[in-house]
Amino acid sequence: MEVLWVIIAIVAIAIAFRIFSTVMRRKQLLTKYGDEEIVRRIMKKLIWEGQSKDQLIDSLGRPLDVDQKVLKTKSRETWKYQRTGKNRYRLRVVVENDIVIGWEKRG
Repeated sequence: MEVLWVIIAIVAIAIAFRIFSTVMRRKQLLTKYGDEEIVRRIMKKLIWEGQSKDQLIDSLGRPLDVDQKVLKTKSRETWKYQRTGKNRYRLRVVVENDIVIGWEKRG
């Protein structure tokens, strides 16, 4: 019976920590961006056209790989997430001049 109470206590602490972490992250993002809608999208790990590079990092994390093309008037990067094999990724996000302009998700 004592072991059961220890397990219940550990689970309760883990849940409380997760809730606290989520609340603190939301507060930090709201301070950073000042926009509840942007924070909601980031917390849901969404991608959208017009999303900034920083917002993408806050939403999905840093990419596993990046392909870069620098042209005279713009820079274009393809950010790769969710590796499935050698140079194979489930998600590719196109970032032009530090703004998301599109993405491709496979599978």
